[in-house]
Amino acid sequence: MGDCESMIPVNDGEQHVFAAAQHIVKALAASRNLNNDMRKLLVDLDLHLSTMTKISESEALSTLELEETLKNAEKKIMKWHSNQSMIWDLGPQEASEYLQVVDEVRKLTESLESLLVNRNEKQKELFNKAHSVLQVAMARLEGELIDILARNRQSFDPEHLSFRSCEETAVDEKSIVSTGDDSVEDTPRRENSTTESEECMVDLVCSHAIIDIKSIANVMFASRFGQEFCQAFISFWKNALDDYLMMLDVDMLSIEDVLKMEWESLYSRINKWLRAMKNTIRFYLANEKRLFDQVLGEYGSASLTCFVETSKSSILCLLNFGEAIVVRTYQPESLSCLLDIYDVLADLLQDIDALFSDEAGSCIRNEFHELLTRLGESARAAFVKFGNRIASDASITPFPKGGVHHLTRYVMNYINLLAEYGDTLNLLLEQEEENMESLVNADVQGISSYNFCPMACRLRFLTSILEANLDKKSNLYGDVALKHIFMMNNIHYMVQKVNGSEVGTYFGEEWIRKHIRKFQQHATCYERATWSSVLSGLMDDGTRGKAILKERCKGFCISFEDVYKCQTGWSVPDRRLQEDLRISASLKVVHAYRAFIGRIATSIGDKHIKYTEEDVGNYILHLYEGSQRSLHHPRRR
Repeated sequence: MGDCESMIPVNDGEQHVFAAAQHIVKALAASRNLNNDMRKLLVDLDLHLSTMTKISESEALSTLELEETLKNAEKKIMKWHSNQSMIWDLGPQEASEYLQVVDEVRKLTESLESLLVNRNEKQKELFNKAHSVLQVAMARLEGELIDILARNRQSFDPEHLSFRSCEETAVDEKSIVSTGDDSVEDTPRRENSTTESEECMVDLVCSHAIIDIKSIANVMFASRFGQEFCQAFISFWKNALDDYLMMLDVDMLSIEDVLKMEWESLYSRINKWLRAMKNTIRFYLANEKRLFDQVLGEYGSASLTCFVETSKSSILCLLNFGEAIVVRTYQPESLSCLLDIYDVLADLLQDIDALFSDEAGSCIRNEFHELLTRLGESARAAFVKFGNRIASDASITPFPKGGVHHLTRYVMNYINLLAEYGDTLNLLLEQEEENMESLVNADVQGISSYNFCPMACRLRFLTSILEANLDKKSNLYGDVALKHIFMMNNIHYMVQKVNGSEVGTYFGEEWIRKHIRKFQQHATCYERATWSSVLSGLMDDGTRGKAILKERCKGFCISFEDVYKCQTGWSVPDRRLQEDLRISASLKVVHAYRAFIGRIATSIGDKHIKYTEEDVGNYILHLYEGSQRSLHHPRRR
């Protein structure tokens, strides 16, 4: 009994059980009535109990060592608990020593946790204390992490990507329906949305700080405080992203706010929003994801999960603005802006799919794809509404002076603008390609295989609608000659806007030749309607009677004066076309009048000839200027 009692540790009742059991086994083994098998069994049991006793004694010694180790580590950790200084400010040596102490506490906690499931009270007490010390250290490391991030966060100019936005490229209704001929040419040309500056990769924090951040991450993850690290990391970069968007001057507007805004004000907001989308996704988030991969890449899905959580709310708020744009009721003038938005988002689609590639980022991917789809639908709807507007534009009075109608300018300038979005519109219209045959008339026959596409069909169809509307408007003129002037001017304007421009690709050479013939035919019809009656009395029919010749000369002057008074007020805006008409009229009228005067001058005398051929030629130069005149001062009476 004495031998057994000497083996009982004084620190735990567990040893009493081992000692008592061993005493009983030894007493039984001393009996002489045991067979060999029973004696062997008792010997084995005695050996096992001896081993257990030694293990227990070893554990008692280990517990004392662990307690001492924890006491020393706690002292080092707690000295920083109330210290306002930051450990990493004191240099790498101090930071390294602190991490080593924290790692010792981590290992100590793991050792205590790995002991027997039924730990004694002292071991439980040590474990709880070690865990508390570890929590204090983890809280300190979180603070150090935020401080390191704040001190080493890079500042940079947010404008890393250069592109033209809808504010710069979209032409509003007032400029499209300009009465000038250069409303499109004076508008800044739209750059291809896919033209990018070279991708700019920068460190969001100083590169040397990444080592410190990773060292904190390693200790916190090893200590099973990875979630706390991630929460602190996410919180910091959420705020950083908010700051970045503030630098870009982005307003997080509600759908109701957007719906109430006038387009003039909204264009400016859209411009900022597009710039924010491109810079945030292509520059900022790309660099942020790279940082997250550097710090958290070795911890499985932690990097991508944290990245999604950091950017999710801001990206969804940005997309919410796009949703508000889609909800608005659109007029055709907004189509160019819708297409600008569509182009930018379509160009960012691969970036979004790459940044948010797994299930965690599916919400952002789906929202982005859905917005792009809805933008396409809105753009198609605005395009259809454009055609409807052309067809429904009604007039009850003839257009003044027979010039280029504002509808013609509106449509052709708009078409030229849309040509810059050819690839995008083709993509959006392909879904309706099967309906093209029912929309396009015989004009389609001239389209080459190169430009036979939904865009070409739709644009040519729009001009067909325009021509039909112009023909209706021309019937409002009481003067047949002015009707032809009106049609000539407007078709000529259409040709000028197509010929030699980017949009000409979609119309083709055959369309251009056909419409050149059209306006030339109207010019010919105009000349016949105007000059045939004026020149009819100048023909040599063999008449030599003085009175008849005088009457014919007087009749020409009256007819010419009527033409002059009327057609100086008519407008032919295109200078070259104006000159062609004057030259053609001069060739016909002056030549016929010269021959007539030459025949009758000796018969009726100069005093009965009111105008010379030079007078007539000069007066023809006054035609088509759009300012009505009268011949009040003829050379002769």
